[in-house]
Amino acid sequence: MKNTVSWVLILFLTLLLLNNCLQNRTYYQESDKKQSFINQLRQIYSSGDISKWPKPILDPSNPEFSEIGHLPKIDFPTDNLFSKDKALLGKTLFYDPRLSGSDQIACVSCHDPEMGWSDNKTFSFGHEKQLGVRNSMTILNVAYAKSLFWDGRAGSLEEQSKIPIEDPREMHGHIDISTGKIAKIKGYAILFEKAFGDKNVTKERIAKALATFERSNASLKSRFDLFIDGQKNILTDNEVMGLHLFRTKAQCMNCHSSGYFSNHLFENDGTSSLGSPKEDLGRYLFTKKPEDAGKFKVPSLREVSKTAPWMHDGSFKSIKEILEFYNKGNPETSKNKTTVHQGIVLKSEKSDMLKLLDLTDEELAQLEAFLGTLSSQTMPTSVPTLPD
Repeated sequence: MKNTVSWVLILFLTLLLLNNCLQNRTYYQESDKKQSFINQLRQIYSSGDISKWPKPILDPSNPEFSEIGHLPKIDFPTDNLFSKDKALLGKTLFYDPRLSGSDQIACVSCHDPEMGWSDNKTFSFGHEKQLGVRNSMTILNVAYAKSLFWDGRAGSLEEQSKIPIEDPREMHGHIDISTGKIAKIKGYAILFEKAFGDKNVTKERIAKALATFERSNASLKSRFDLFIDGQKNILTDNEVMGLHLFRTKAQCMNCHSSGYFSNHLFENDGTSSLGSPKEDLGRYLFTKKPEDAGKFKVPSLREVSKTAPWMHDGSFKSIKEILEFYNKGNPETSKNKTTVHQGIVLKSEKSDMLKLLDLTDEELAQLEAFLGTLSSQTMPTSVPTLPD
């Protein structure tokens, strides 16, 4: 009887060991297969030939698409060409609080170079500590933007420059008064002369100088840029998989395309909270078109890891939160889909491109890892001496 029990035990242990071996063999086979796939992706994406890249997965309703890649050369407008003297004048004005009504708030107050040229706050503090109503967007790489602000109400940096100065919540000034204040500061005379050929201070020149400085502020090459140029080992396996997911299963390319990682359009992602205390009508407030209710500018993902918190309302504190939100298809509750504004019934129509993605936790982590490769080295920025 004892011998029978022993043989049964031995047989059981043998079968258990055999099963474990088979499971381990399967695991290693799957692991080898996965590694082989990643190696192939690494080779293709770092080949320097975009035509070899896998075809992206896009929503049929996608209105516009261009492949991700490098940032192009900055294109300065013919009526405001770049010069070092003009950029220096613009930088000085950017740091000068005397452009504001209180002489206490400068452009750099909300766009700090050490904070990704934003301020890492949900809403920025403005005149007399008033809170803004939207999250401060970074000005890094703003040269590539086709419109400015979350609602696109400015079509150029020259046009944009005076809006924060005159906003009662922000700098609480007036461009004509601010121009007069700058004109009375003797130390600015030489800066304007070097930048424009004479000492005349005008609001147009202030706008052009500010725009030139902001337009010349671009990212250095990121690890993503170096990778697609051929440095194939500069990204980890997870980052390579994240790049592939970004272009395929996660369908991030629907909105975040081009070297700027934005399609420059306005989309409704279900975060406008219509009918609630947090309501923001978005682009509608500028265009007055009902179909624009709840739409916001698609931001660039360049330097995204440095510009927390995210979204127009700064409601997301981690990139993981954002990815989980998009993975669920951006659920929008029925009570936050309609509102009445000035007698007009407005409805939030979330973009058809936003659907349940069914990404795994591993895939979400890989996406987050890839987004980290879009940030570049932060260059130290010297603070200009303000003229007396």
